[in-house]
Amino acid sequence: MKIGKVPTDFLREKIIGNVKNIRKEVLVGAGIGEDCAVVDLENQLCVISTDPITGAVTDIGSLAIHIACNDIASNGAEPIGVMLTVLAPSKTTEIELEKMMQDAVKTAESLSVQIMGGHTEITDTVNQTIISTVAIGRQHREKLIKTGGAKAGDIVVMTKYAGLEGTAILAHDKEEELSCYLNKNLLDEAKELKHQISVVPEGLLAGELGVSAMHDATEGGVMGALWELAEASQLGLEVEQSNIPVLESTKAICHYFEIDAYRLISSGVMIMTIHPEKLNNLIETLRTQKIHTTVIGKMIEKERRILVEGKTLTLKEPEADELYRVL
Repeated sequence: MKIGKVPTDFLREKIIGNVKNIRKEVLVGAGIGEDCAVVDLENQLCVISTDPITGAVTDIGSLAIHIACNDIASNGAEPIGVMLTVLAPSKTTEIELEKMMQDAVKTAESLSVQIMGGHTEITDTVNQTIISTVAIGRQHREKLIKTGGAKAGDIVVMTKYAGLEGTAILAHDKEEELSCYLNKNLLDEAKELKHQISVVPEGLLAGELGVSAMHDATEGGVMGALWELAEASQLGLEVEQSNIPVLESTKAICHYFEIDAYRLISSGVMIMTIHPEKLNNLIETLRTQKIHTTVIGKMIEKERRILVEGKTLTLKEPEADELYRVL
């Protein structure tokens, strides 16, 4: 099989298709585009997500916290705690493991999230360190947001910039190679993007402002996230590609590696849908908090259309992330 997420049809039929709903407390279970499960605990909802870090080498402790907590925030829920499973190859040093944990702790503290436990193991079954994180959050029932909650006519909004996480990963892991091609200012800009990977602030704010759906843009980038949100909502969409913001550092790195910025892993970007009457309040609130926010399209009944330089293209389901073409 190809590297990256498994094909949607296989996932739907052979993986999710084998899962049966046997507990009434589980309000949201396994589904295409739904990154979180939601469990009814009577007084509040428990929101749970899990995610591995497989494509990065630098700052994986920090990334492991951000990526899992981002999923929780995409439901408008507050992340509370995480558990980490760390699988490291035998070449790993104690200093490297300690640094990874220090980074994870620092990031968790910045989000007021508790590292509650986990498992750490040295094994020859991996050739680089893998961290899998389980995150737990809480949410009031009436404020629950799902990826599949978009409505036809809703406006599609995104925060920050396409390819954000992939740009940061490549700037760090390929710094020596890129330093011969990018000027120092662009390379520094790219490396600093690691500080914008959390979507917890915008997720919690948007959850209070009436968004109908949210989805953080991870593997597959912005285009992948748009497809997954439309698929989860069983709707179409129309997006103007030129409206999707891309930083100059991302453009330069993608040009060098001959990869597509719109399909490059984009943690730090939240895709949201909202009723037109609530749009201005959302944008003004996010921008007041210095969160770059852009209207990029709208939800429609059926077709999934991307408008590119006057041409209409069909948005296809995501394949392997562009990052894997480089690393």
